[in-house]
Order: sequence, then structure tokens, then C-alpha cells
Amino acid sequence: MNVQVIERDGEPEYAVLPWAQYQALLQAAGAKPVATAARASTPSDMPALSQLVSLREAKGLTAEQLARNVGISPHYMAMIESGERQPDAAIQRALAWHLGVAGWESQP
Repeated sequence: MNVQVIERDGEPEYAVLPWAQYQALLQAAGAKPVATAARASTPSDMPALSQLVSLREAKGLTAEQLARNVGISPHYMAMIESGERQPDAAIQRALAWHLGVAGWESQP
């Protein structure tokens, strides 16, 4: 089995494995395999990155708290919030998850 272990503060926090192996584990445990569905998101049903500050404030988070939760520096978060930098897809997904929104596609 090909498992990647992600640690935080020296302690295992997550285990990442290929989808097929995950499905096999579910089946071996007697659970139903998870069906994948294509995400049909349109830009109109997602907040724009320009709304990041208001979304963060609505959650009661400081920029530093959100940055640390997402795993980026507060300086980089400030650059994203000001529109100076465009976050990659992984950071966009993490921001969306921590802010409780559907997610962001690559936006100009």
C-alpha cells in the first residue's frame, strides 16, 4: 500500500493514499465504495477571491489565523487578499474549506 503520512508538530495527522487503494479499503471493511461525481460548479455560485476578506471576517478569523490554518505565511495571505498574488489550486481549496464555501476555480 502506498500511503503518505502528513504530520503536524511531529505527530501523524493525515494519511493520504491513492483513490483505488482507498476504495479497496472501504470494500474490505464492508463499506460501500464512494461514487465520484463531477463537480459542476459555475463561477456564479462561488464567491470571488476578491471577497476573501469579507468571508474571513464573517468567520471571525484574522488574516494570520486563516493563513496558519491554510499553511501559508501571513505575508502571503496579505498578498492574496490584496490581489497581488493568485493562489494555486491547492491553496484555493484549503481557503474554501476553512471558510466553508464551495470552492474557487482559477480566477483572473
